[in-house]
Amino acid sequence: MINRLRTTNSVILLMGLFLIAIIIAPFIAPFDPNQVNMADRLKPVSLEHFLGTDHLGRDVFSRILAGAQTTVGTSFLVLAISLILGVPIGLVSGFVGGRLDRILMRVVDAFMAFPDYIAAIILSGLLGPGIVNLVFAIVMVKWVGYARLARSTVLTEKQKDYILIAKVNGVGSMNILRRHMIPHVLGNVMVLATLDAGKIILMIASLSYIGLGAQPPTPEWGAMLNEAKAFFYNAPHLMLIPGLAIMVIVLVFNLFGDYLRDYYDVKNQNGGR
Repeated sequence: MINRLRTTNSVILLMGLFLIAIIIAPFIAPFDPNQVNMADRLKPVSLEHFLGTDHLGRDVFSRILAGAQTTVGTSFLVLAISLILGVPIGLVSGFVGGRLDRILMRVVDAFMAFPDYIAAIILSGLLGPGIVNLVFAIVMVKWVGYARLARSTVLTEKQKDYILIAKVNGVGSMNILRRHMIPHVLGNVMVLATLDAGKIILMIASLSYIGLGAQPPTPEWGAMLNEAKAFFYNAPHLMLIPGLAIMVIVLVFNLFGDYLRDYYDVKNQNGGR
């Protein structure tokens, strides 16, 4: 029990530190992340440049901090839009049912017919490179998961006795949705969103790596990997550092998602509503 509590506290602390570092990144970066200085190109780790410099003499530490805002910030934007789009559709579909439910679910099935990565690559390729198009492409493949989860939660809850009693007592549909359905849906959705954040970060970095996301000189971890691949033998740190940053942030999000899943499981088992 004590070890589990320590692990939970460590995960929450790591998540908090990462979020704080991302927010204050512009204030703690020692250099302009886009400042070119050819005299300092490909310098190793030093006291002046904590993580060395890249092929254009730009400070890697400053670019990693700025890249965190781009990569993680974009993933949060994708999550927010996906939730705003998917959760209401799932709530309405599951609660109203009937023909509306069948129509909405056929739309969801159409979007889920292709794997996430393939659909995102196709959409990004058709729309062209850039952060805005990248966000649109990923949202189009991610909102359906939240719609399905919200719908399945509503379908499960509305068959329970307390919902039937509320209907018999004349409680309106909007009140049932607000007081009973939405709290259950939000708990499940928060768990999925936290676990999904790591996948979205990987998707953003992957698409930027192949040239469909952020474009130079924008600091973004996937784009930094793409720029650094030509210098892997001369300066391997240019690929290792952003790759390690991606791995660590995805791991932290996954651990935090596991914590939320355990928390809501315990809460539900204890009868919390």
